[in-house]
Amino acid sequence: MIETLKEIWAYRSMIRSLVHKDLRGRYQASVLGFLWTFIVPLCQLAVYSLMFSIIMRGAAVEKFYLYVFVALIPWNFFSACLTGGASSVVAQQSLVNKIYFPREVVPVAYVTSSFVNMLLCEIIVILVSVFSGVPFNVLAYLCLPLVMLVEYIFALGVTMIISAIDVYFRDLEHILGVVAMAWMFVTPIMYDSSIVAGSRWYSLYQLNPMNIIVTAYRDILYAGKVPELTKLAVLLGISIVLLWIGFLVFGRLKRRFSEVM
Repeated sequence: MIETLKEIWAYRSMIRSLVHKDLRGRYQASVLGFLWTFIVPLCQLAVYSLMFSIIMRGAAVEKFYLYVFVALIPWNFFSACLTGGASSVVAQQSLVNKIYFPREVVPVAYVTSSFVNMLLCEIIVILVSVFSGVPFNVLAYLCLPLVMLVEYIFALGVTMIISAIDVYFRDLEHILGVVAMAWMFVTPIMYDSSIVAGSRWYSLYQLNPMNIIVTAYRDILYAGKVPELTKLAVLLGISIVLLWIGFLVFGRLKRRFSEVM
């Protein structure tokens, strides 16, 4: 794995080029172009504000629009890695079949591009959080890069595995669309996890890594407090192991990419 990482580092300019191409291509034909990166989350915020502050005034959670918004942005990043990341290698098959480069570059570039897009959206989230009156806890905000790093490593580990498998089993990307929808409902994005606390499935529910990640974002940007660092540390360790497994699986399956595609 060390040699693979060295090779990927040697091709970092290619990763940068693919990330730039993806970010530029998202809104290339639109009039407002890159501004949509900021407009989309602002429109989402407007919808949540309308729904939960005006129409659904009886929502039990205070500032429910912010409660949802804070969790939805990191979820959108992971969901993009889960669904779009699966087909990232197949989408670059012309590149894969023509020139030599470490194939791991493709999923790394895809996840990094989605991560950069999330970072830009987080600027809006932070501004909304501050203007909504959430206490600005310096120690809490210092933990934000750690939360993002944990999510990035976890998402990359998942993407490495599914992008390699999808080359051989194209139905996977469609299956993962359903998985992403189900996964969203078992992650406390639209509701508070306390409502599940009395369920017999609660122990299993807590094993969901996205619960820890979403809760950490919410602790910082909604509650203004330091997240549970112990849980984050454990998840970081799990994510690193998952990434290592991802590199092993990808390394084994990439040998026949050109034959299969």
